[in-house]
Amino acid sequence: MQTARQHIVEVAIPLPLEGSFHYLVPERLSSVAVAGKRVLVPFGRRKVTGYLLGDDDHPGVGELKEVLDVLDEEPLFTPSELDFYRFIAGYYLHPLGEVIKMALPAGINVVSRYRCEESEDGTPVLKEYLAGGKSVRTERIYTADPECAARPRGKGLEILEYLLDAGPCSGPELRERFGGCTAQLARLVELGAARLSQREVYRDPFKAQSFGHDAPLPLNQAQGEALARLTAALSAGSFAPFLLHGVTGSGKTEVYLQTIAIALAAGKTALVLVPEIALTPQLVGRFKRRFDCGIAVLHSGLSDGERYDEWRRIRRGEASIVIGARSALFAPLQGVGVIVVDEEHEGSYKQSEGVRYNARDLSLVRGKQAGAVVILGSATPLVTSYHAAMQGRLGYLHLPDRVRELPMPQTTMLDARNQKGETFLPELVEAMGENLDAGGQTLLFLNRRGFATYLVCETCGHVLRCPNCAVTLTFHRIKGKHVCHYCDFTMLPPASCPDCKSGAITLLGRGTERVEDQVQKLFPDARVSRMDRDSTKGKGGHARVLKELEDGTVDILIGTQMIAKGHDFPGVTLVGVLSADASLNLPDFRSAERTFQLVTQVMGRAGRGDKPGRVFVQTLAPGHYALTHAVAHDYEAFYREEIAFREEVGYPPFAHLAALTFSAVAARQGESAADEAAALLRKIKRETRLRVEVLGPVTAPLGKVRGRFRWQILLKGVERADLHRLLFHFRGGFSHPSTVRLTIDVDPVDML
Repeated sequence: MQTARQHIVEVAIPLPLEGSFHYLVPERLSSVAVAGKRVLVPFGRRKVTGYLLGDDDHPGVGELKEVLDVLDEEPLFTPSELDFYRFIAGYYLHPLGEVIKMALPAGINVVSRYRCEESEDGTPVLKEYLAGGKSVRTERIYTADPECAARPRGKGLEILEYLLDAGPCSGPELRERFGGCTAQLARLVELGAARLSQREVYRDPFKAQSFGHDAPLPLNQAQGEALARLTAALSAGSFAPFLLHGVTGSGKTEVYLQTIAIALAAGKTALVLVPEIALTPQLVGRFKRRFDCGIAVLHSGLSDGERYDEWRRIRRGEASIVIGARSALFAPLQGVGVIVVDEEHEGSYKQSEGVRYNARDLSLVRGKQAGAVVILGSATPLVTSYHAAMQGRLGYLHLPDRVRELPMPQTTMLDARNQKGETFLPELVEAMGENLDAGGQTLLFLNRRGFATYLVCETCGHVLRCPNCAVTLTFHRIKGKHVCHYCDFTMLPPASCPDCKSGAITLLGRGTERVEDQVQKLFPDARVSRMDRDSTKGKGGHARVLKELEDGTVDILIGTQMIAKGHDFPGVTLVGVLSADASLNLPDFRSAERTFQLVTQVMGRAGRGDKPGRVFVQTLAPGHYALTHAVAHDYEAFYREEIAFREEVGYPPFAHLAALTFSAVAARQGESAADEAAALLRKIKRETRLRVEVLGPVTAPLGKVRGRFRWQILLKGVERADLHRLLFHFRGGFSHPSTVRLTIDVDPVDML
């Protein structure tokens, strides 16, 4: 007699473990256990959610545990999406289960937990229960039954007559029309005059907003040429990557909109990535006014429920355009024709924790898999992107002028040396006064939040530092506390120096809070606001500040880099850049590039309306090429100097990088692990003859964060394949104590 064939499946578990696991599917679940669904499985002593990857008849393992349950009616991911997840797991050297968990909506997984309960005899015992899983929101729907002869009186009769005329209505709709009517509705159902049912509803983050409609804008010659090339690429129907390099205010967004319109007309969908959620409200408004199709939004500013509902709308094909920050890359869009990466130079496209992916880079991978047109747009493209375009690996689209023949802002460099640390130089103060008198709006940029950047003792020179991190504490006057921006440690201001007990302690440095205070004293009648991570906390914080500027209810806005990116405010006619050189001194080979990008971007907020703009750049390094070329609006000149430096020292695009960071509470333990890792890497390199340079280990620039001491090893390889081979062999042969944490960051963006 032939035995029944066992149904064995491969499952990825969202834990930091390599490889997948095999389970036996009981007969009762065999017909529904298909790839792409979540399954509840035993794992050690717990029950956890896993992701079913497919059947596997030959696992080559011993006795298997059984799948406990299949959690989904329909698959959550398709075979092509699984291929994308596998690529990410392999490229960024991260467990597949954690990659899938990251790509799916937050909070949907079920896991077993334990709580302490009393037994019948009063003895405390641990009881297992299942926690997690995102619920679907429903609402009650009332439908009148015209066949029912029963009729209520009073308000109940009014409601019934309305239902007979209007058709099925939700409870909230009826309460809005008739006021409190819960009792009357219950009576209608009891009489049989109305039927009660449940209907699924989406949590809509834009429900309270209304949008008008606008028509496509006329294009200038450069925009028209760019659109023609993009249209031709769409018609070809194959993967086509482009760099859209346009100065600030050159109309890149209009090119995106008209390209997407062509893709939609051809039955395709579009994915639009932005670097910050602060950019989303304005961009969503432009898209909602232009397109009547479903538009979904995905970013961290939404609640878990809102994101879950947006994800389901996309999966069901109810949205043709998805807009969002880096996580929107994983939107389950089908038939993607266009992928836009706006402000492609931004470092925030790189995930800094967990799966350290770069959405900008992966947009090209997803575009290639989908056969889509990918547009990387920026006024200050990455040096690596511009180099790729010059080498022909990206199509190059150039928008050299602002739309409507608007001039670039008039820019002045102010030498802040020998100015005794003044926040504002006289020329900037005078310009701010003139701009206020003329009714213009002013942006002031300083990339430091808080009131003061550190507290120092004037007697002994002691500086107040975070006990957990190798950084100074920042004083926030509104909170009345000193705060660490890395671990959120807080403390009240000390009355005396912790070191020498002197009372001569003073605040030095300045942040956005202090600048706001000084501006208010200089111009007491001005309406002043601030935009940084502190002032935009809470739901809708970004949109609220931007709406104030858009409505003209703010005269002067002070902000961090949030205000530098992509915003379009016609009323801004003056921009002041304070401490423009602050990012030049960071221990990172990209510091000049980032300074050029940041200064150029914030300068570009000026003069985008009918009135010309002015910019003042205060700096202690007026001769640095990053600043001189930024002030001259000359990207090509900056690129020539920067690419020569990169080639000389062998940094991207002339090499590929990976950073290994070791951290431990005990300094010696972390250092020892880093030394052993470096020795193993050099041994593998010798044996395999891979062309990879092993640098370090050295103490990380931020040598201590959140109470853990940190060391770094940097790998540089001319060939990306050699770098990955070295890391693959290293991971298979290196072990370290559980008290030491190792992170491997492929293509690192932040070297701190």
